[in-house]
Amino acid sequence: MQHDEDPIRYPYRRVADQDASHPVRHPVVVAGAGLVGLVTALDLAGRGVPVVVLDAGEGVSAGSRAMCFARRSLEILGRLGCAEAAVAAGIPWHAGRVHHGPDVICGVEHGPEAGQRRPAFLNLPQAQLEAILVARLRALADAGAPVSLRGANRIIAVGTHPDHVRLEVETPEGPYSLHADWLVACDGANSSVRRMMALGFPGRGYEDAFLIADVAMDSDAPAERMFWFDPPFNPGRSALLHRQPGNLWRIDLQIGADADAAAELAPDRVLPRLRAMLGGQARFTVESLAIYRFHCRRMERFVHGRVLFAGDAAHQVSPFGARGANSGIQDADNLGWKLAAVIAGAAPELLESYNWERGLAAEENIQAAARASDFITPRSDASRAFRDAVLTLAGRHPFAREMVNTGRMAEPCTYDDGPLNGPDAAGLPGRTRPGAAAVDVPCAGGWLLDRLPQGFALLAIDADAPEAGLPVLRLGSAGHGALAAAWTGAGGGVVALLRPDGHVAARWHTAAGTPTPGDIAAALATAGGTS
Repeated sequence: MQHDEDPIRYPYRRVADQDASHPVRHPVVVAGAGLVGLVTALDLAGRGVPVVVLDAGEGVSAGSRAMCFARRSLEILGRLGCAEAAVAAGIPWHAGRVHHGPDVICGVEHGPEAGQRRPAFLNLPQAQLEAILVARLRALADAGAPVSLRGANRIIAVGTHPDHVRLEVETPEGPYSLHADWLVACDGANSSVRRMMALGFPGRGYEDAFLIADVAMDSDAPAERMFWFDPPFNPGRSALLHRQPGNLWRIDLQIGADADAAAELAPDRVLPRLRAMLGGQARFTVESLAIYRFHCRRMERFVHGRVLFAGDAAHQVSPFGARGANSGIQDADNLGWKLAAVIAGAAPELLESYNWERGLAAEENIQAAARASDFITPRSDASRAFRDAVLTLAGRHPFAREMVNTGRMAEPCTYDDGPLNGPDAAGLPGRTRPGAAAVDVPCAGGWLLDRLPQGFALLAIDADAPEAGLPVLRLGSAGHGALAAAWTGAGGGVVALLRPDGHVAARWHTAAGTPTPGDIAAALATAGGTS
């Protein structure tokens, strides 16, 4: 894979497909080289699936985009070989403060730090994370992985067929055609693929506008999430401040439903707002500005024949709680192994579980984001009166602090009652039940997620696992309290079947008997593996 040394650029280059007499066919084409498209490509390439990424641009994203990544996303990036670089470049944090007027009314802990490998949250601008992903993709390609990234390749037509998708692609040297066994649309909230297929994107829009500013400023303020209701510098509205790497600060200012975007972006309107917030003595430089109005919406289905939708192309939420990019990364994590399995011969119906599981996650995120939006930007006098009463009480009474909603922070979805879930046993910790993501904990020889075999595997803790044709990770919990707390609870042994994405498919408590090879084969068949 030829490429420039510039880590943020992937300029147009002519490829052999453009000179072929007939459309060249590829196993997977990914539309869009944003976060979700790049993670999808890395996941598939790591499983040996040939993949071509087509992007209308020629470099990573610019401007104010996602910048807060949750622990689960970092665990996924760890499996793809990118987490260390991301954490080294970003700002970890786990706490926040909520202000009402000039006063702090509560502090918030967003996840325990002790005994954890990854931070609860990491602030890193989307462009920087995309550059890390591009560098990793290039490294895989240089090592022989079947993956390529084509800049200035805009999809202009999509034709769906029972066994393939035909794509018309525009380039600086004219159009060409190619075929894909599977197309993964990761081309954002304004998805061209979704539009060309005439698919709906129903949901709810919010009228209030927000000004986003990335500001360069020297400050010793802590790395925590700071949220204001009715601050003196933005009366009657809200504000949010996050520290980013390199002395950058992300500012979100609510500016009202009647805001005129062009007027609000003018220097004579922006600079007084920022000075009022940051203080008259602050010295800062505005790096980027944007106005946004947000939506909570989703496609009814994420699977349409041989076209699969992920990230903002499939669902969109308000930014409160950092649920957009994190959910998209988890879409890619869920889809990658399933699509690889289908390409290897598994039944295509396995992809319906992607539709079910990530549809459930989208509903959770939309509901959480909608509740936060209704609290932050009340849509009726009654809602505003309730919100203001909660804020007043929260300064004095702990019970009211639980009702303050500045955005419930992103958490991985547990696929309870999901179609791939097998049997469960009573008396085991709930956070490692079937459908949940495996909890990473210290164990003998390192960290659990690092030691898990690729693909379907058995995890046996204080237990013997039967021979079932699967790799087995055997661990003892003695001296490893976090391992016991997460997986075995009060005692006894546990055997768990884990999916290729690290979610638990089934588990057995050996106090009730060790699972038989037949038990494991049945659970494996349910989970989409081979028995």
